[in-house]
Amino acid sequence: MYDLIIVGGGPAGSSAAVYAARKQLKTLFVTFEWGGQSTVSPDIQNWIGEKNISGGELAKKLREHVESYTGDFLTILSPKKASSFSADDEKVVVTLDDGSKHEGRTLLITTGADRRKLNVPGAKEFDQKGLTYCASCDGPLFSGQDVVVIGGGNAGFETAAQLLAYVKSVTLLHRGDAFKADQITTKKVLSHPNMTGLLNAKPTEILGDKFVTGVKYKDTKTSEEKTLDVTGVFVEIGLVPNTGWLGDSVEMTDYKQVKVDHRTQKSCHARVWAAGDVTNAAYHQNNIAAGDAVKAVEDIYLYLHSR
Repeated sequence: MYDLIIVGGGPAGSSAAVYAARKQLKTLFVTFEWGGQSTVSPDIQNWIGEKNISGGELAKKLREHVESYTGDFLTILSPKKASSFSADDEKVVVTLDDGSKHEGRTLLITTGADRRKLNVPGAKEFDQKGLTYCASCDGPLFSGQDVVVIGGGNAGFETAAQLLAYVKSVTLLHRGDAFKADQITTKKVLSHPNMTGLLNAKPTEILGDKFVTGVKYKDTKTSEEKTLDVTGVFVEIGLVPNTGWLGDSVEMTDYKQVKVDHRTQKSCHARVWAAGDVTNAAYHQNNIAAGDAVKAVEDIYLYLHSR
């Protein structure tokens, strides 16, 4: 019986594992891969303590840090995936993809999310060659350039606002006839002189040679095809949380994010916490995920030592 089972090896899970081991909680750490979504980013410039670091190097450093604590209080199972779990008043049981079952007094879910991919010609070919799903990771690389943001929700407008601090211009494409972001955010971002928002604009192709050179889109009202000459494409069309293995054991949003108390990161179940992109947090970034996971471990420690 473990004190804590952590599932997920991104910044959230890795931070939690280090803190749990230091608090001498008997911990099982399960991850299929290390590093989370940022592993595809060639140059991350907002991970605290590193002026810039590649996603691959970040994953390597997270792994090395966690593995340095293996021993009496930390056991690592990798590459392994959780396939299901159950929880009652006494314990949680996590079943892995190899059929093995592991019992713990508490569970921390840090399985993250995958970016919803843009499914048009050229999107796959130019992924990380001018097309990116992480503005906070890659945005500064496009300083002084013309870029496109795809997505008309709050995430799209927040990305545009961030980019406007250093790019030459931002054009936001939204396929619907009304932006989904809240009105205050929409009005504020669209008021910037270097910002353009286009409705009824459906992306149809990413253009490029070695790197992105433009975006084709279709005006869904007139059926006219148009081209924007840009060097960067930032896709913000949603996240797909990795929560399929949880079943209906914890409360989730309509988007299948785990609902948590943001003060403690606890879910609706007394023995289950969650942190990072798998949750209904207002913001999703590496540093936030790591901090929320540490917060969860602090609360788990108090829970275990108050019973």
